Amino acid sequence: MEIIFQTWPWYVSGFLIGMIMLCLIYFGKNFGMSSNLRSLCSMSGLGKRVRFFDFDWKSQRWNLVVVAGAMLGGFVAVHFMSDPSNVSINPKTIEQLAKLGIDAPQGKLLPETLFGNQIFQSPMNILILLVGGLLIGFGSRYAGGCTSGHAISGLSNLQIPSLKAVIGFFVGGLIMTYFIFPLIFKV
Repeated sequence: MEIIFQTWPWYVSGFLIGMIMLCLIYFGKNFGMSSNLRSLCSMSGLGKRVRFFDFDWKSQRWNLVVVAGAMLGGFVAVHFMSDPSNVSINPKTIEQLAKLGIDAPQGKLLPETLFGNQIFQSPMNILILLVGGLLIGFGSRYAGGCTSGHAISGLSNLQIPSLKAVIGFFVGGLIMTYFIFPLIFKV
């Protein structure tokens, strides 16, 4: 049981993801989390009003099970298996976050300033969450999938559009990290 509670090296996790992708390719399936939103909207009957949601969602039931498993696995990992002591953060990162007014996680996996319940007390933080959610939803639809769909499934299928999307995700992440994030959390 000790191996389950430790952080796994990248080559073990990567190998397991690769094996899962080989199985999905063999069975002709495409993995992606954002496509489940379309399935959920179709299940709720939105397909009667919007043509985009009018499709056979039952063919995507397996992907809904993946989402349920990810949520259940995340809950179990955080509440029963997490050990923040094995998470080491570079002191320079802690120093840079402190300049932005963000505390170090201090024995937790995430800093309270960004992921605590107090973020819901500030109208500015709520606005940031709403705008960020809308941009992610729009970007996922515009790119034809989310980061997991393109980076894991699309790249393993050698799809050029997925390569372009992943490059865009990384460029967007760098722009956010170095230019927009310091503007939002300027002290």
